Amino acid sequence: MLRRLHALPGLVLALGLTVTALSGAALSVQPALDRLAAPAIPSGTSVAALAGAVAARHESVDAIRLRADGILTVAFSDGGGRGVEQIDPGTGAGLGPYQVSETTRFVTNLHRAFLSGDAGRAVAGIGALAMLILSVSGAVLLARRLGGAGALLRPIRGTPAQRWHGELGRFAAAGLILSSLTGLWMSAGSFGLMPETGGTTPEVAASGGVPAPVGTLAALRAIDVVRMRELTFPAPGDPTDTYGLRTAAGEARIDAATGAELSFTPATPLYRLNDLLRTLHTGRGAWALGLLLGLSAATVPVLGATGVVMWWRRRAARPRIATNAPLRSADTLILVGSEGNSTWGFAATLHTALTRAGHRVHTTAMNDLRQFPAATERLLILAATHGDGGAPGSASAFLSRLAHLAPRMERRVPVAVLGFGDRSFPRFCGYAEQVSAAFAVQGFPQLQPLKRIDRRSAQEFAQWGRDLGTSLGHDLVLEHTAERPKTLALELASREDYGAASGVPVAILRFRRPGQGVAAGRLPAFEPGDLLGILAPGADMPRFYSLASSSRDGMLEICVRLRAGGLCSTFLHGLASGDRVEAFIRANPVFRPAKGRAPLILIGAGAGIGPLAGLVRANAAGRPVHLYWGGRSPSSDFLYEHELAQHLAEKRLTSLQTAFSRGPDGGAYVQDRITADAPRLRELVRQGAQILVCGGRDMAEAVTRALDPVVRPLGLDLPTLKSCGRYVEDVY
Repeated sequence: MLRRLHALPGLVLALGLTVTALSGAALSVQPALDRLAAPAIPSGTSVAALAGAVAARHESVDAIRLRADGILTVAFSDGGGRGVEQIDPGTGAGLGPYQVSETTRFVTNLHRAFLSGDAGRAVAGIGALAMLILSVSGAVLLARRLGGAGALLRPIRGTPAQRWHGELGRFAAAGLILSSLTGLWMSAGSFGLMPETGGTTPEVAASGGVPAPVGTLAALRAIDVVRMRELTFPAPGDPTDTYGLRTAAGEARIDAATGAELSFTPATPLYRLNDLLRTLHTGRGAWALGLLLGLSAATVPVLGATGVVMWWRRRAARPRIATNAPLRSADTLILVGSEGNSTWGFAATLHTALTRAGHRVHTTAMNDLRQFPAATERLLILAATHGDGGAPGSASAFLSRLAHLAPRMERRVPVAVLGFGDRSFPRFCGYAEQVSAAFAVQGFPQLQPLKRIDRRSAQEFAQWGRDLGTSLGHDLVLEHTAERPKTLALELASREDYGAASGVPVAILRFRRPGQGVAAGRLPAFEPGDLLGILAPGADMPRFYSLASSSRDGMLEICVRLRAGGLCSTFLHGLASGDRVEAFIRANPVFRPAKGRAPLILIGAGAGIGPLAGLVRANAAGRPVHLYWGGRSPSSDFLYEHELAQHLAEKRLTSLQTAFSRGPDGGAYVQDRITADAPRLRELVRQGAQILVCGGRDMAEAVTRALDPVVRPLGLDLPTLKSCGRYVEDVY
């Protein structure tokens, strides 16, 4: 729903928003130009002195105004003619006629009303509302994509359009939200939808005496020109009329004969607010803010273009299912919830296999469900996850729709929910779990228990298909070939081998782009803990390895354990220097140290030390970091031994606790070190420490059991720490 809310205004109003943004950007430069052109007002210059100098040059003066752009002007009448001129704030001398250029008038009218009067102002107001919706929803979507509001400054991965859209969007979001909010306020005011801003001005009676020279009036001598907004003169020949002096504080009426202040009307809070919002929108009187708002507005055409490209690619990537049976006659209904369209590929494979088996199958997006046809015998839900457990774009409204439709069904048909996600996220397939629970609450029987697919595994999908076929009473073969990701060629630069003596070989492999020196290709941006996907020859799916380096290191470093029968690990362990692989980088935004100086507790075993060693290497600021790691033998399996010793000496690593299952002391595991070090760990957690765990699933479960009694005395538990990002895992 949020993605549609974000996309719809942009697509429908793209041209109008672009015109408004570009004209606003052009106008934003004017306050800075005015600041450069306007003479500075000397400190201590009184309104009386300025008014006296101006009055001496003209037969009749109507008003002196200090404009928001810092320019002083006087409206006057001489010899039957009227005019407005700019004046020198120090001497009151004339600096020539004051007039707004026709170009500025044209751009202003284009910005405010599309050159179309009241109808144009109404459209501009709608545009401001659309821009507000786009800016807020875009910021929320970007935060979800990067892993939360606290991750908004993390590097943005993806296609060029996605990167440009995200980078410019987070730069411009604050300025666009401010401009759209203030624009809405001003638009409402132009149509009389806001309450009156002025206060009640009391009736005053002037003394009626002979007017004194304006330069001698005491009330005007007490006010500096910098505080004045406007000074209006009494009508010639009317002894009952008064001077009106308006400042930010309010408006005073001044006797023309005695110079006494007859009344003062304070500015209302609404008037002050209106004045502030006008300044915030136009930048008049705040030239630096005006330039910032202008830069924000200038990004809108690029945001619009990249947004359209992203929308079109998502739409084009959605497969067309040629054999889609009509909904009313389908015995099998496949509902798809996808964020980046990859889940649609799995749905198409399932649809084809079921159709070949003789079923009448209708496949549609979860959000498009409007009814459950009477012919439907089973529901198959393929639900991806957006971010950490969120609903994907094509399923954002499904749960509320299910709650509305289910009570009206005559019967409950069996349901199978298949979740797609990434096991590195704490809420792995979290949205699929919500969907499965919602069907259970509504009384739908299970055709198959909830199944979770990690990182689009074709093998896990095929196994689910076999299980589904058993439930349906026939064979079901799901041979899915995922779209091959865009890869880059990497060359093995160096390797270190461990574990041969213990029978568990582990290699530290370092890759670079092919070439030497300045001729070597540049690497994309990445951080320790991000994932390197490697496509081994003959493999259908990539194998992911956690990176132990960052792009600042100039190479990609991974730890690879040789697994019996492992296609990719066997391939990697067989590489020699200079051999090449096809690979790609995938961001892993959840597995990141939190910002700040709070301690880090790093826990791992075996090859899981890779990203943890990378985090230590990147700790140039000397943040407290405590590493707990377990291996097999200290003589043959101590990964990063010399580098970690150097980091201890350099204070990048505060402490190191190792455990070796085949050590000389009889053997121990990393969870044993945690239990033995419980008091110190408890104190670190009390200080706000973040815990990062990397390694095998069995190790992670043992660490969880060891840490739970450590944090319990603090009134905490691991689910609570996970929910606030203080306990994160990269588990395989």
